[in-house]
Amino acid sequence: PAVFVKAPVFPFRRFAGVDPVLGPEMKSTGEVMGVGRNLGEAFAKAWLGAGHQLPLTGTAFVSVIDRDKEATARIAADLADLGFSLVATAGTAAFLRGRDLEVGDVLKIHEGRPHVGDQMINREIDLVINTPMGQLSHEDDSYIRETALKFDIPCITTLAGARAAVEAIRTLRERELEVRALGDLDSAGA
Repeated sequence: PAVFVKAPVFPFRRFAGVDPVLGPEMKSTGEVMGVGRNLGEAFAKAWLGAGHQLPLTGTAFVSVIDRDKEATARIAADLADLGFSLVATAGTAAFLRGRDLEVGDVLKIHEGRPHVGDQMINREIDLVINTPMGQLSHEDDSYIRETALKFDIPCITTLAGARAAVEAIRTLRERELEVRALGDLDSAGA
């Protein structure tokens, strides 16, 4: 059976200083759809359709809220298995190291320089996984997401999105995507 994934499309670049985290009221106002034989293929097609490119290798930056750390360990391990280097803020890095992952440290914006924003500007980070952390870290989180947007670095803000992105990267590394018309779909799938 076919898998369908929709991805939001918004002109965030036109609105300087706007945090690209979507509230519930905006999650379906502009979108494209990807169709594939599995989640990875559908997610990859949706992201490509929305004008985003997922990296096939490089460095992934990870900074997540405490309640997301356990699930993030599997995502980070999968990225490492795909050959990505991992960097993370102190708390996330310590947690991931406790799960036997090799993780480099990176400073938060308010912790000094060079910080994660500097590394993004210098093209040392290829993928961002950053779940919003609430008011205390709002300034750092917002800056990270805005910088990712400005420098065309894929920025994933949910665990479900991060899992799907890993599957999409795996799919993109294994084979070329096929483009098919919706009318060509049948019960056999995409």
